Amino acid sequence: MSALPSTHPSTRPSAHLSTRPASQTATTPCGGSSAPAVRTRALHAVPEARTLPTVVGAQLRVPTLHGDTAYANLDHAASTPALETVKAAVDRALETYSSVHRGAGYASRLTSAWYEQAREEVAAFVGARRDDTVVFTRTTTDSWSLLSKALPSRTTVFVFDIEHHSTLLPWGRFRTVRLPVPQTVEDAHALLEEALADHPSRHRLVVIAAASNVTGEVWPVERFAALAHEHGARIAVDAAQLSAHRTIDLAGWDADYVAFSGHKTYAPYGAGVLAGRSDWLDAGTPYLLGGGATRAVTEDGTTWATGPARHEGGSPNVIGAIALAAACATISRHRDSIEEHESRLLERLRAGLDEVPGVEVLSIFGDDSDRVGVVAFTIEGWDSSLVSQVLSVEHGIGVRDGRFCAHLLVDELLDDPWGERSATAVRASIGLGSTREGVERLVAAVASLVEEGTTATWTLTGSGWAVEGTDPRDVEVDRPW
Repeated sequence: MSALPSTHPSTRPSAHLSTRPASQTATTPCGGSSAPAVRTRALHAVPEARTLPTVVGAQLRVPTLHGDTAYANLDHAASTPALETVKAAVDRALETYSSVHRGAGYASRLTSAWYEQAREEVAAFVGARRDDTVVFTRTTTDSWSLLSKALPSRTTVFVFDIEHHSTLLPWGRFRTVRLPVPQTVEDAHALLEEALADHPSRHRLVVIAAASNVTGEVWPVERFAALAHEHGARIAVDAAQLSAHRTIDLAGWDADYVAFSGHKTYAPYGAGVLAGRSDWLDAGTPYLLGGGATRAVTEDGTTWATGPARHEGGSPNVIGAIALAAACATISRHRDSIEEHESRLLERLRAGLDEVPGVEVLSIFGDDSDRVGVVAFTIEGWDSSLVSQVLSVEHGIGVRDGRFCAHLLVDELLDDPWGERSATAVRASIGLGSTREGVERLVAAVASLVEEGTTATWTLTGSGWAVEGTDPRDVEVDRPW
């Protein structure tokens, strides 16, 4: 039987699970067997694939007021579709799905082997160091909640107001130092440097996003990691909006922790990742108290495991881990072609919107800043929630409207720092499920809306905007089960 594809097959032998970093060595959960020595084969090295990976549902057609049309998926920043390679890996893993780390049967041993190989794949994907710990979680939100509980006592956390709520909120109000929305990268650097100087403490953690989920702008992580370390602090990087688009490199960044989600990385099977320094994680209270997190339980007390097992109590989401590993492997093999594809679409999207009167594209650092394929915009005189509904019902385009769980940033960018007007924006986000035709359709739809208005009659109700007559999306569809 062949294992999941490896992005670094030359560094992994084709037999036992003996190449894990030292901190990844499995403990003996609940007194059961250690990681099984099931023989699996890694694929031989292959050249960089120049074709794009395909996603499940690429041929989806959706109902509109004007008939069925191909779905224009421009909502990748919220959740990505599954890759076909991910679906294939999951389908295969389900054939021998069994318990992890606790069984002597062949199915259990094989499932356990793949679970730990998935950890290796993810470690390679994030550029982990040999002594880093890779913990499987549910989402980025879950990863930061885990890390917040593992922080040493009286750790001071520094975070900018631009962050997604999952990165802004878990650390606790009284130990968090919030920094205002910066105007430039230089401003952000100065704000953080001043805050670090003004708040000395034994343990400090800087938390930043590698890419904004509102504007797509990419932060120079290495620079902020160096600043944090100059002041004796650690840095944790939210890579949720970067993982599907650009390289994550813990070692290259010299960052201490990174977190990202499978549902934003073409593996929507309920898995996330927290990877980084082992010492705080091994000393912190186990995240989920129960089986698997223990080394021994006696009448006198409990000895907890170290390494990833310490925070992966209960039966782990092995299918989610395998799905995420498959996505990481596929993205790594197709990295250049993915970036080229998204760069072309982003350039066309931004240029097209720039030509439409009354459209304002939001930005933290300015129009020339580097960014992944996320564009948030407003249309003068139009409610953003109505715009997103019109794009869906009249044009078959999927976008998102609101404040994107980043209320402080959106309020600031829309000149509503007190949040009094409930101002919102429309967000179009690009990925492997996006096409040139979909981008062109969005640009044309926005231009048509500005120039001619809607083709339907809309009414604002207590639950949002409603189209007059029957909404074409309200169709009966058989449940998938």
